[in-house]
Amino acid sequence: MDRFANRRKSTVVLAAWLLWMSLECAADDESHPTWKRHVIDHSSRGADGTRLADVNGDGLLDIATGWEQGGVTRVCFHPGYQRVHQPWPAVTVGDALDVEDAMFVDLDADGAMDVVSCCEGREQAVVVHWGCEGRMLDPDAWVTTKVEPSVGMFRWMFAVPMDVNGDGQVDVVAGGKGRDSHLGWWEVPERARDVSQWRWHPLRQVNWLMSLDVVDMNHDGRKDLLFTDRKGPLSGVSWLEHPGVDQAGKSSSWKEYPIGGQNREVMFLSRGDVSGDAVDEIVVAVRPFSILILQQGGEAQLGVLANDESQRWIERELVIPEVYGTAKATAVADFNLDGKPEIAFSTEKATSPKMAIGLFTSPLEDAKDRTVQSISGRDGVKHDLLVPIDLDGDGDMDLLTCEEVKNLGVIWYENPHFDPQH
Repeated sequence: MDRFANRRKSTVVLAAWLLWMSLECAADDESHPTWKRHVIDHSSRGADGTRLADVNGDGLLDIATGWEQGGVTRVCFHPGYQRVHQPWPAVTVGDALDVEDAMFVDLDADGAMDVVSCCEGREQAVVVHWGCEGRMLDPDAWVTTKVEPSVGMFRWMFAVPMDVNGDGQVDVVAGGKGRDSHLGWWEVPERARDVSQWRWHPLRQVNWLMSLDVVDMNHDGRKDLLFTDRKGPLSGVSWLEHPGVDQAGKSSSWKEYPIGGQNREVMFLSRGDVSGDAVDEIVVAVRPFSILILQQGGEAQLGVLANDESQRWIERELVIPEVYGTAKATAVADFNLDGKPEIAFSTEKATSPKMAIGLFTSPLEDAKDRTVQSISGRDGVKHDLLVPIDLDGDGDMDLLTCEEVKNLGVIWYENPHFDPQH
């Protein structure tokens, strides 16, 4: 009996050793070097998302981030290409307990960018941090206000700016998670700072809103809403067709079109021309280890995304190697400067020895011709949204993201592929 027990123990030890060696080889492949990580801000805890805008008018994009465990929202200002490898100048724009998302928008049209924070947890509120022109780096110049009607409605998860009703005043489209949560829009009055007068228009029940994008899906001149619902009976990638400004306040007027990933745990999505046909595909991370590339057939080949229900979306699925964590976000860009798009992906639950961020090359090729390269190695555990952006101005796409478990903070990975000799 002991002999068999020892043999089983030896087998388990050998299997564990072989797994470790496979992870070591995958992570340390010198032909695919990891990208160098640079810290933008790690002043608080639980950095959760990066949203971009040129706040100070210098032509460079700045970053808004909510720090969920720290309970604050901060803005980081691009310091110029010469100093981009060092921590950036930053300011805490206000408290935002349990903040899940923060985005830029000039709500009161005073020329100064404001920041809207979505808060979940016990806070459950939409919070606005009002900016002051010429004093964006002064924390005392920012004024924070809770949108009173939003308090306690549900756990707010994500928001985007959009003039939904065409009145010239930008509104806030937002959604949440949990029981009774919805995707909808806040009708912002002309006197935007009077938050008691913000009016909520629910459009569609959601169980867990992950992604939200404003895009003209059917090329009719009106912006529609593209989103992912992570959990529940309505989970998947879908879009809501804008019914026109006269009907925008009527929930029943927004027609929904499912795209793909229905009844699966869809995470963050991105858009990009993966196939090279001049039409963006939708690329979405799906837990545990998948990436779906969603391409519309028929008229999409002519550059039109049709809203005809007969139009079928084609799903192509990539499998993330299990040496990585579980799927979280995607980004599409020509990262290796070969003239073809690649798909980067971030993960969570990437506890060592698993890797955190990778890159699919030739994503539409047969599996035998497709490779997965490490970007981060075993750097971090839970990364979030990925933003492809040339932060250092050297001509190639870097990756901006954040990490909230090991508190790496707001970070970017420098693309090693640029060769100034070519």
